Parts: sequence; structure tokens; C-alpha cells
Amino acid sequence: MDPMGSSVRFETRALFGLLPVRGTLTVGRGLITVADAVEESSVDVVILAAGFESGNRQRDDHVRSADYLDADGHPEIGFRSARLERSVAGALLDGELTVRGTTGPCAVTVESIAFDGRGFTARGIAMVDRYAFGITKAKGMTGRYLTITVDITANPA
Repeated sequence: MDPMGSSVRFETRALFGLLPVRGTLTVGRGLITVADAVEESSVDVVILAAGFESGNRQRDDHVRSADYLDADGHPEIGFRSARLERSVAGALLDGELTVRGTTGPCAVTVESIAFDGRGFTARGIAMVDRYAFGITKAKGMTGRYLTITVDITANPA
């Protein structure tokens, strides 16, 4: 996976759902293994907690703190796939997300995949409940659910 050519964006709502908050996280590294039987393919991605950016320095510093992501104590957010399910509607990548040392299920809807002769790009979207990972600070003031969009660029090793 090409971390520089990949991105993670998030969207949530704050102030009791009234204020949209958008931003990015930094991709640290990743490995995508494409198997002959595509359902056996796998994805392993590491996102850097310190790379949280929303365009508001005070909020960004607070989210990186122990109140939320605890970037100093848990510098990496990880996703590891368990299986890929294909259907007429598309593909779903089931796996586990680890945030602040807590691991839970996470389903990523694969929106698109495009091959360019050397590698490929892919887009996936997931809905994440921060409470499921023990991040419960400022209930109501900070959005509970985040929509995460991941755009991946991968080239053969």
C-alpha cells in the first residue's frame, strides 16, 4: 500500500448534532494481499492517531489527548480484515478495528476498485461508533458516530 497516495477522511457531527465536523487522519502503512480466490484477500492498515486533523488546532490537540485517541499512549489505529464478502450489491470487508487498545468489529463497504496496469485504487466507507472503543468523553457535545472514508492506492511489491 502506498501511504502517501492513500487517505482517510472522517465526518461526524458535534454540539448535539448541529455542527458538521470533517477532517483527515494519516495513513502510516498497510498491506493488501490479493488472493486467487478474491474472497481470501486481506487488508491490514495502520493509521496514525497523531495525524488527526480537523482544521481546528484546539480541537485537534484535544482529540489527540488521553480524553479521546490518546495518541501518546496508543499511537496506532489498526484495521485488519477477516473476510471479503461479495454480492450483487458490491463487496463488504469484515474485520477488526483497534482504537486505544480496544478491538471491535468493523465492516467496510467497498465502493469502488480501479486497476491501472501497475496497481489499483480502492475506496471503502465504514460507520464507527466511538463508544464501542471506550471513547465516551463529552457525550452530546462530540459526535458518537463517525463516517470514515478510506481511499487506498496499492502497487505490487
